[in-house]
Amino acid sequence: MQDKIYGKIPLLDSLRKYSIKDITCFDVPGHVRNRGVKILNEYFGDDIMNMDINSSPRMDNVSNPQSIIKEAEALLAKAYKSKNAFFITNGTTQAIHAMILATINPGDKVLLPRNIHKSVINALILSGGQPIFIQPEFCDDLGISLNIDHYKVKDIIDKIEDIKAIFLLNPTYYGMCCDLKEIIDICSEKNILVLVDEAHGAHFPFNDELPVSAMELGAHMSAVSIHKTGGALTQASALLINENIDASKVKQIINMLQSTSASYLLMASIDGARHNLVENGQGQLLNALKLSRYAKSRINKVNNIKVISKELIGNKGVSYLDETKLCINVKKLNLTGFEVYDLLYKEFDIQPEMADLYNILALVSIGTTKEDIDKLINALEIISTISSKNQITKNIKIKQIKPIVKLNPREAFYSNKENVILSDCVDRVCGESIMAYPPGIPIIAPGELITKEIIDYIKLLKDNNAYLCDMNDKNLETILVIS
Repeated sequence: MQDKIYGKIPLLDSLRKYSIKDITCFDVPGHVRNRGVKILNEYFGDDIMNMDINSSPRMDNVSNPQSIIKEAEALLAKAYKSKNAFFITNGTTQAIHAMILATINPGDKVLLPRNIHKSVINALILSGGQPIFIQPEFCDDLGISLNIDHYKVKDIIDKIEDIKAIFLLNPTYYGMCCDLKEIIDICSEKNILVLVDEAHGAHFPFNDELPVSAMELGAHMSAVSIHKTGGALTQASALLINENIDASKVKQIINMLQSTSASYLLMASIDGARHNLVENGQGQLLNALKLSRYAKSRINKVNNIKVISKELIGNKGVSYLDETKLCINVKKLNLTGFEVYDLLYKEFDIQPEMADLYNILALVSIGTTKEDIDKLINALEIISTISSKNQITKNIKIKQIKPIVKLNPREAFYSNKENVILSDCVDRVCGESIMAYPPGIPIIAPGELITKEIIDYIKLLKDNNAYLCDMNDKNLETILVIS
């Protein structure tokens, strides 16, 4: 690799310079650059092995950054229009845990939608916070949750006292955005903190045609998966904070959760991705938007397939929409989304982001090409032709599940439990999380009442080969319940 020196990429630039210096290493990692494990060199290359280093006086320390990491985080904060930004190397899961632990004490009430990621439930187990669920709007045609209606937020916080914070998923996995500004204004009147899981919106600040980011709208904290839509390496995320949040406490919490040997490859990839988004994001994301619109226009001409887009804007819970996410509705094919997902992967070497019973989700990003889009279109055309010969009509009805919280998640987690046969669990209190992954939204979480409706939905997902995870019984013949 030819050595290139870039301006304003302090960590990536310094890491590259350090990796090519003739330094005799008696520190970790034990592979000692490119010397110790030749098979890793053969697969990863010398450059990656030489840049896999540990903290040192020359390279700063993420636990208490004083030089190049401090500068890189300041540039990240500037790019995201936040007061502070912190490198996170264990994904947005860790950022969400830090966000909750820095603001929520045991017993504090948190208002949140039920279509949140499992990391939020786990953060409540860690913090002892008390969830108050608000149902997101639901689209029967798509079979998915949309986002939160701000009128519902106002109604709840007017009725329930002492809500400490609201936690929002914005955008949803399918790109649906609530009226975040209105919710922030409503919560401001009650001194309620606004925390945002913006994992799938890391690209928002870098193109004018995308929804406005949480930081720009005045949210107190947000977590962004820079690896998801910003171009960094997998697990590379950031935690962003605005005014009225104690940065020193946030840093203390991050240091409790994050490894003291945080990966320099991941941190440097955040630095490089940030630089690229600032320098090239406007054009790259405009190209992604054009490709997404082209894909929609073509796929919507395929028999029995429809791509959902801006026509949803204006519905309750959808004030804005991220067009780079292609929610492809396939239920009229007489195939489930899981089946189409498998066909795309096995027969066409196409990897969608995720699937559910009605849809597949394809992400159009800064690295997507027109050739990629055309390959997807052609595959869907073939699948549509094949499925038209299928005489079996699948009559799958999806309803929104409305869980009943019986115990605080932390209390449920630490309660005594027993395994009970699936069909015998009705009216028992769940002691574990069960979910389809991706996206990792719990079907049932610790402390919630197990109803017949939930059992039926679990059976429906099992029968349609959804990838279910996190449960104690990997075959899901039993559920862990409070004894």
